[in-house]
Amino acid sequence: MAPRSQLFGKTFACGAPGSRQIGLTYDDGPNDPHTMRLLEVLERQGVKATFFMIGRYVRQRPDIARAVAAAGHVIGNHTFTHPNLIFAGGSEAGRQLEECEQALSDVVGEHSSLFRPPFGGRTPWVLGAARGRGLHTVMWSITGFDWNPTSAEAIEGKVTKHVRGGDVILLHDGGHLQMGADRAATVAATDRLITRYKSEGFEFVTVPEMLAGQRSKAKAHPL
Repeated sequence: MAPRSQLFGKTFACGAPGSRQIGLTYDDGPNDPHTMRLLEVLERQGVKATFFMIGRYVRQRPDIARAVAAAGHVIGNHTFTHPNLIFAGGSEAGRQLEECEQALSDVVGEHSSLFRPPFGGRTPWVLGAARGRGLHTVMWSITGFDWNPTSAEAIEGKVTKHVRGGDVILLHDGGHLQMGADRAATVAATDRLITRYKSEGFEFVTVPEMLAGQRSKAKAHPL
């Protein structure tokens, strides 16, 4: 479950260390009403983010999922029911991925090939199931520890303690237990973080933009 570990297979956890890029990612949506409030903040700040959605919530609130897509944000797979896949075999992991993919395709149409395992839990079988479906597993380098009720200041403090550049930040616009999780603090913290790091010359990008940058550098400087 360690987010940067590559023990069981290659995953993406951060961009180039020390770069002036930051990637905001949000798990466990779509969620009413806080996903929509988050979209308002991101729109006002001119920032695109990456959302890893739970398939059953996509089915429950397709209007919110479509609003995220219409706003130009990246949408990825966070399984259908958010199980801890450490305790799942390859076939169960595959079923979770396929059902979420189908929900996303039915509701928003074309979307990314990104997958984030719930709780960060992964095994060789889980990563194999993702690769077999053409999915790229995405982890994170910093978390705001925002899944329990907290304050915007506390979330901001958890993040700013670790930002070095090239970071993928894990936040939550929803909660895996039920629709309606209170994410007001995350919405406010997002506004504060964007304002802070824009003033320091950082650029907020999506995970695919980070990945594209890494590939470009690899081509320019082959081993």
